[in-house]
Amino acid sequence: MRIAVSGTHFSGKSTLIASLLEWLSNYTGVDEPYFLLEQEGYEFSHPPLLEDFEKQLKRSISAINESQKDTIFDRCPLDCLAYMLALSKNFDEKLWAEQVEVAIERLDLIIFLPIEYCDRIIVPPSQNLKLRAKVDEKLAELILDDSLGILENTDVLEVTGGLEDRVKTIKEKLSI
Repeated sequence: MRIAVSGTHFSGKSTLIASLLEWLSNYTGVDEPYFLLEQEGYEFSHPPLLEDFEKQLKRSISAINESQKDTIFDRCPLDCLAYMLALSKNFDEKLWAEQVEVAIERLDLIIFLPIEYCDRIIVPPSQNLKLRAKVDEKLAELILDDSLGILENTDVLEVTGGLEDRVKTIKEKLSI
């Protein structure tokens, strides 16, 4: 299976992925596009601009297209689209829908981690909380509501609670 863990920054993706990789020891983890690009020498603006998220979107698509089975991705192309939508009122996600759909069709499962109240993750004061909330809202529209109409062949699982609860929910979904 190809699994993507999706959510805004500080939603617990990396912690969940580490736990899943311990449990699914034959799986390979793929870091989020931001870190892949950084490792490849890409220099981001601070804070990242729309163009930086476009670059991450392209990298996310290529990571999925180049992947083998039994892979867990930190983020998927819909994460990048959500950030782009949150940053720009004029951004048209439909321009990317076809390319994103081709990559998403290679995924078997998208695990969505929404922001929970009371927040389970300690968010540093330096973070843009309004952007975080807006990205969470856009991700819910893209993933849970399938606002692009591209998820009919991809399972989606929203997980909440502590790490143990999240892992238990995923194990039940995967029937393992």
